Amino acid sequence: MAKQTGRPPQMSPQGKKPKGAKWLYTIYIVIMLVLLFGMFGGGESSKVPVEWDKLSQVLERHDYESITVINQEVAEIRIKADALKAYPDLYGDLRTRNLTGKEGPAGMYTYNIGNYEHFDKELSIIEEKTGEHISYRIETRTNAWRDLLVWFGPLLLMILMFWGFSAFARRQMGGDKGGGFGGMFGFGGSRAKQYDATKQVNVTFKDVAGLAGAKEEVMEVVDFLKNPKHYTELGGKIPKGVLLVGPPGTGKTLLAKAVAGEAGVPFFSMSGSDFVEMFVGVGASRVRGLFEEAKKKSPCIVFIDEIDAVGRARGRGGITGGNDERENTLNQLLTEMDGFSSTTNVIVLAATNRADVLDKALMRAGRFDRQIYVELPDIEERKAIFAVHMRNLKLNDKEGTEGFVDRDFLAKQTPGFSGADIANVCNEAALCAARKNKKLIDKQDFLDAVDRIVGGLEKRTKVLTEQEKRTIAYHESGHASVSWLLRWANPLVKVTIVPRGKALGAAWYLPEERQITTYEQMFDEMTSLMAGRASEEIVFGRISTGALNDIERATKMAQALVTYYGMSPEVGNISFYDSTGQNEYGFTKPFSEKTAETIDREVRRMVEEAYSKAKELLVSHREQLDELATQLYEKEVLFREDLERIYGPRPWEQPEEIKEPSDASELSDPSETKSIEA
Repeated sequence: MAKQTGRPPQMSPQGKKPKGAKWLYTIYIVIMLVLLFGMFGGGESSKVPVEWDKLSQVLERHDYESITVINQEVAEIRIKADALKAYPDLYGDLRTRNLTGKEGPAGMYTYNIGNYEHFDKELSIIEEKTGEHISYRIETRTNAWRDLLVWFGPLLLMILMFWGFSAFARRQMGGDKGGGFGGMFGFGGSRAKQYDATKQVNVTFKDVAGLAGAKEEVMEVVDFLKNPKHYTELGGKIPKGVLLVGPPGTGKTLLAKAVAGEAGVPFFSMSGSDFVEMFVGVGASRVRGLFEEAKKKSPCIVFIDEIDAVGRARGRGGITGGNDERENTLNQLLTEMDGFSSTTNVIVLAATNRADVLDKALMRAGRFDRQIYVELPDIEERKAIFAVHMRNLKLNDKEGTEGFVDRDFLAKQTPGFSGADIANVCNEAALCAARKNKKLIDKQDFLDAVDRIVGGLEKRTKVLTEQEKRTIAYHESGHASVSWLLRWANPLVKVTIVPRGKALGAAWYLPEERQITTYEQMFDEMTSLMAGRASEEIVFGRISTGALNDIERATKMAQALVTYYGMSPEVGNISFYDSTGQNEYGFTKPFSEKTAETIDREVRRMVEEAYSKAKELLVSHREQLDELATQLYEKEVLFREDLERIYGPRPWEQPEEIKEPSDASELSDPSETKSIEA
């Protein structure tokens, strides 16, 4: 085999600037410095400037050889060498430098005249004082190069600065691929991050617990990219876009990462805010650059997180017109996803929790063909999510022992929690166990973690008067009593009068997970919300500001019953809720003034009926209320078994449905927490 000779071609690492770009960078800096020095610098630094007091002494002693006034701006003075030697104390500071910049007895010195008439007048005064005439020569000097720079330098400087900023913008938005002038800034391609699914992404569908329906649809897209013939043989076409919609923390971004790990194809990830910059036209160019790169890597997936940052409906918020930067970016995105620009085998995967504000043109079929709603997990999915986040935790997993961590129990105690909330609970439980110097994480640590996340940190240092403490005890006892006595209200889990966060007291309940809700269920919830204030009025004969949160929630619930759900006999089966959020017809209030009065009357009626019913229940069970409030005042924390001991079991609950008495706090959905505020 012949031995290969010669130097192999140098391969520059990805992301490093090419050598040519470094030379261009150096040339650019040199030109800028020359222009700035020529325009604002310059001057003859080899000539030493002198002050007037020193110059006047030279003139009075007649120790100068010559004086030349240049352009009536600067005077050049040559001092006699003998004078510098004869008066070292007088001219010592002038001997430090001469025309050559070295120490010596003679040199050329300059004086900035400023006002020529004033300078000539000062010379006349010295002449009268000494009786000797001071002669000087006037010269006019020109510097063609400097004059040229003064006239044309600013224009050239502006051109170079514009060139530099344009190159900077091109590098950021992907217009320049590494060579050319913009390469000196070191920005490569578009700002989208490309992932190699086999090396860089370790997340797979095994790491995504729950979301069974969403995973099934997304896995079909991944399978399409892996085996396109399986679908195209039947005439099917690859979907152009998949939009993941759902509340925050439900796992939309995690699902997209799992797609990157499973697809085995290039995966471009970018945030919606990365498209919008201060430079005009950058967003649209960045969109073009992203799709150009994606087409070269086809088949591939483009993921745009928080797409509402760039995909908001056009013309909203008073901003209209084709020159708006965000609208230009959106128009370019619409064109790339559909239109004359083909995106064959490029799937756009996007995520948002604000689908109501997206532009209708972006949402139509042909752009985002599929919209996958990622919901909050149900009890079985929460159990699976707990299993995922407990993998690396050291748990007390010995069943039957005290403190055994039961995932089924934790899943029941966390309704309404998202995947991110559950991850936070697991992390906080580990921190709680470490804070107590435990070797294993037990059930109590998880319950304390949920307590802290939902209710906030306990503030036992907050000082309350005895009267305030009694008021809070009766307030929370009223909530707990009415919730226990009503059929459709959520049963109590824990009640405390220890201040937590902003609340002076709080009660947690275990809501029933429902897909639909009836009027009776919502009315019972309103009644339990108003029970705190009703208890204060019954016992003390006065009310306090502590029921602010309760009244607010009850009022909003009544407004929803009347205006959204059509559950008011006076207003009728009419809903004023706009599910699109577009407010297409521009109505600020989609009902008349008469209807508004009817709505206000119905909302007030519902709230007052709930308040009256709460008072009626508490009056009929006054003895139990007093006993519960007394125990709460003394113990500060009560649990379900305490309430059951006073009121007895709830008659409509089956024996197997009654939860096992807990010896620690069990929290539910934060939205179901009733608290008394400061």
